[in-house]
Amino acid sequence: MNFTYPKNERLKSKTTIGLLFSEGKSVSKYPLRLVYRAGEPEADEKIKLGVSVSKKYFKKAVDRNYFKRVLRETYRLNKHLLWDNVNGNYSIMFFYQTKDRLSYEEINTKTIQLFEKFLLQINKTTDSENKTEL
Repeated sequence: MNFTYPKNERLKSKTTIGLLFSEGKSVSKYPLRLVYRAGEPEADEKIKLGVSVSKKYFKKAVDRNYFKRVLRETYRLNKHLLWDNVNGNYSIMFFYQTKDRLSYEEINTKTIQLFEKFLLQINKTTDSENKTEL
């Protein structure tokens, strides 16, 4: 597995981000939240990920940037969980939603749990879609 997070995997499109907030579905595992949407078939990557930390909880940009770096690092090290088990393309936004300053280990553990919960949810929706087609 390639443990990188190159530019082509980063979610930058304003229209895609807007669609995520208007049509996306959400999965939470305190203090993390993941908003996702099935992507366009012509997308060059399987998963495009964006990271966000609220200015409401962390007024200083230094603190927000620290937690964004931690979120990107936990994604980079655990993205194999998603890439090995996801069919299709997804746009994902990853949020840190608390003013509590959790350690890297705690955030990493919560990230793994969140990814597992996300995989369960998308498998349920694909199973229900397959049943309605029959």
